[in-house]
Amino acid sequence: MALAKLKSGLFALAAVSCVIVPITVRAQDAENWRIGISTVGELKHPNGFERFDYVNPNAPKGGTLRLSTAGTFDTVNPLLAKGELATGLGAVFDTLMKSSEEELSSSYGLLAEAVSYPDDISKATFRLRKEAKWADGQPVTPEDVVFSFEKAKDLSPQLATYYAHVTKAEKTGEREVTFTFDEKNNKELPQIVGQVMVVPKHWWEDNGADGKPRDISRGTLEPVMGSGPYKIASISPGSTITYERRDDYWAKDLNLNVGMNNFKTITYTVFADQDVEFQAFKSANVDYRQEQSSSRWMTGYDIPAVKNGQIKREQLPNVFRSVGVMQALVPNGRREKFQNPRLRQALNYAYDFEDLNKTLAYGQLKRVDSFFWGSELASSGLPSGKELEMLNEVKDKIPPEVFTTEFRNPVGGDPAKLRDNLREAVKLMKEAGYELRGNRMVDAKTGKQLDIEFLIDSPGLERTILPYIQNLKKIGINATIRSVDASQYTNRVRSFDFDVIMKVWATAPNPGNEQADFWGSAAADRQGSNNVAGIKNSAVDALVRKVIFAPNREDQIAAARALDRVLLANAYVIPQFYRGETSIAYWNTIVRPQTLPRYGIGFPDAWWSANAGK
Repeated sequence: MALAKLKSGLFALAAVSCVIVPITVRAQDAENWRIGISTVGELKHPNGFERFDYVNPNAPKGGTLRLSTAGTFDTVNPLLAKGELATGLGAVFDTLMKSSEEELSSSYGLLAEAVSYPDDISKATFRLRKEAKWADGQPVTPEDVVFSFEKAKDLSPQLATYYAHVTKAEKTGEREVTFTFDEKNNKELPQIVGQVMVVPKHWWEDNGADGKPRDISRGTLEPVMGSGPYKIASISPGSTITYERRDDYWAKDLNLNVGMNNFKTITYTVFADQDVEFQAFKSANVDYRQEQSSSRWMTGYDIPAVKNGQIKREQLPNVFRSVGVMQALVPNGRREKFQNPRLRQALNYAYDFEDLNKTLAYGQLKRVDSFFWGSELASSGLPSGKELEMLNEVKDKIPPEVFTTEFRNPVGGDPAKLRDNLREAVKLMKEAGYELRGNRMVDAKTGKQLDIEFLIDSPGLERTILPYIQNLKKIGINATIRSVDASQYTNRVRSFDFDVIMKVWATAPNPGNEQADFWGSAAADRQGSNNVAGIKNSAVDALVRKVIFAPNREDQIAAARALDRVLLANAYVIPQFYRGETSIAYWNTIVRPQTLPRYGIGFPDAWWSANAGK
């Protein structure tokens, strides 16, 4: 279900007048119109609810929030796939619906006061709020929604695939827009069209500050106008971007926004180096940090500000606890040398997670053993019931071990186990057509040594890959690391110009169209897709469709587990690790809600400044 949020620490938000106006649907429309969408069960909140449960309705407004971001940026055009988008831009724009962090897969009307769709889900109609306005005071119209949707599909190959089954968006009433689907009974489609980032048609068709016509097909650093709670206050290209809360935001008092959007300004500063970024946090130049390094979490915070309570540290249940996660090293299957599954299996045998966890991460990591790790979608044991039935339908297209052998990663952790694993790796390499000649692993036919280059965009990643490279060299593989800047890395990954990269896929509790972008054959040839592994497998395609079109939750879980088994058996990736908790550190200048939402941490939407109002 999840469409990646707009490279944003601030989620797309919502709101309405000077008095709290709850979401309501007129009684005479109650049969056809609904306040929101849930693809798993029922909506938690009823018509007319006051606010989300976890927010502080009395959170003070004001103060500043200073955040860091990796990489760089060269555009603030939210619909353009090219270039590097500025972090936090989602705060400038609204969507038709707003997701709830309290629920698995629910969203409530933001720009749209209500949504309607027939029993066969062949279309979905959204009714816009009368109050919805752009920052210049003009109303948000169906024409804006249609324009945004069409441009999103035109300008982003990824969104074109994500919305492939949405054939048309059209104005069907003064405040109504209807999306038509080319397939029926896909419960996710109404929800994902509700995620469309709506931009102002009239603004983009006008002249810019330079007097020239704006061009939505090109990048821009002109502060874009939106309908959201924040506006761009200042930009230092590639360095910083500051957002300022709009006092005239049309939806500031909407129930979806009670206790939200509390900071007066939010500034993101770009850091190319993780160590420099951490120093900025310790020096009180950055207010909040989510720590990704286990070793840094264990040893880097022994500083006075932590001891005297100025910096607070918390380990929270992982925000991905409802989400299936696969973090992995990903060989590019488009390249001939990675197309043999035995070779890919061999690469996993050379990966010693246990030693890495012990020596670099203080035992804080957990090995990933599923493409939906950490969720009920993950496979385990041997297939049975509906899962087995689905696998039998593609039996002649999948490895036989799917039915007989539970997937398990090789286990290392000491020299003896590593030797055994490397022997197995050499055996598998031989089955793949390679052999050891002296200290070189070569193609048995050509005599050419196997070269593998790991592409990274941060020197900090080297320490987790170097031990693996040493193991690969022990079996004669010429393994190297190439570190490039963020822009080069993005371009090379988008064009699939790499041997191996590190990648994280996160699947929402209600998987849907994104699965085709992750693993589908069509996505393998589409530049910019998330199928970076280059998977082209008709059995995978068939199971992806079963996930998307599952008639009920039971079938959806069975289909996801069946898909998981086939992906694992084909060894498309070298599974890495993930942390069981989310580690955060923040200065006492900012405050979090007492109760956090079940499926997130409400940051920064529901947090506030300790200095607000002072």
